[in-house]
This record gives sequence, structure tokens and C-alpha cells, in this order.
Amino acid sequence: MRYIRYAFLGAIGIILISVAIANLAAVQLVLLPDALADLFGFNFTITLPLFVVILGSIAVGLLIGFVWEWLREHKHRSEKSKTQKQLKQTQREVRRLKGKQNEKKDEVLVLLEEAS
Repeated sequence: MRYIRYAFLGAIGIILISVAIANLAAVQLVLLPDALADLFGFNFTITLPLFVVILGSIAVGLLIGFVWEWLREHKHRSEKSKTQKQLKQTQREVRRLKGKQNEKKDEVLVLLEEAS
């Protein structure tokens, strides 16, 4: 399975390198359309190779997706945390009640009952 993973990562690497080599042309990224730039009085522009724009867009999309999923799963994580706290509290209460119940019994018999 490890070799399949390495082969897959190698194939992705070769594809990304070929995309980068094929898209070396410079493109100009503009923050605002000309009409809005004239209205606000400023406009940010940058010139980058096309492959940087493509790979950067993929990376930003993945990052946004990971953050979105992390935020979406927040309620599940908080519910799990509350359930674990309740479970620990219940276990402490059960131990306390068993301790009260077994106060007058022989220690060896109590250990045997707990084991079964």
C-alpha cells in the first residue's frame, strides 16, 4: 500500500510540474474592476506566473474547505466533550455508591464482586 501511495504522489508531482512548466506566462491580477477602482481611487495589481495563480488558488480553496469543515464539526466536538464529562461524573458517582454499599463487607469479597 505504501508503494501505491508513493506512486500516486509521484504522479501528482509530475502533473504539477508539467502544469507549472506549461504555464510560465505572466498574468496580471487586479483587485477591483476599473469602474470600482476609479470610484475608490485605488487599485492593487500584481503580476505573477500563471502556474502560481493556479496552484495558489487550489491551496486557498483547500484551506477554506478545511476551515469550513472544522467550523461545521464544532457542534459534534462540543457534544462529545459534554458526553465525556457526563460519563466521568457518572463513573465517579458509581464508584462512590459502590464504596458506600461495600463499607461493611470483607475487602476480598468486594474485589471479587467488582471483577465479575
